[in-house]
Amino acid sequence: MKEVAKQLHLSEHTIRFYTDRGLIPHVFRDKNNNRLFDGEALNWLTGVKYLRDSGMSLDSIKEYVELCLEGDSTIPKRCDIIRTQREKVRAQLEEAKRRLQYMDHKIELYQTIMEKGTPDTMNPGKWPAPSVG
Repeated sequence: MKEVAKQLHLSEHTIRFYTDRGLIPHVFRDKNNNRLFDGEALNWLTGVKYLRDSGMSLDSIKEYVELCLEGDSTIPKRCDIIRTQREKVRAQLEEAKRRLQYMDHKIELYQTIMEKGTPDTMNPGKWPAPSVG
């Protein structure tokens, strides 16, 4: 388990959680009840990690895994699930781009302040107090 956790950059707790939730099919156990991960189990775990990293809910991942286990007849439904998640990821990417632009703008302003000795307009503590009531 430690090797798998290290290889996939997951905590052992997370791996246990995923296996207990039935998200990783075909995980076997040894005589001491330790989880054993063969190549297939590692493939499932890798797939679940990527889906989770994309923000997919555990319930959606569970549905996806169950559809995979049902076979090829579920390919259209699985494609729909991935397509829906892709749109969510695209929206997250656009939001991340906006945050990056904001940070770039702030850095440019700070650079100008440092290089030209202009007044610090970035510090909220130096802004004029708003009038209340």
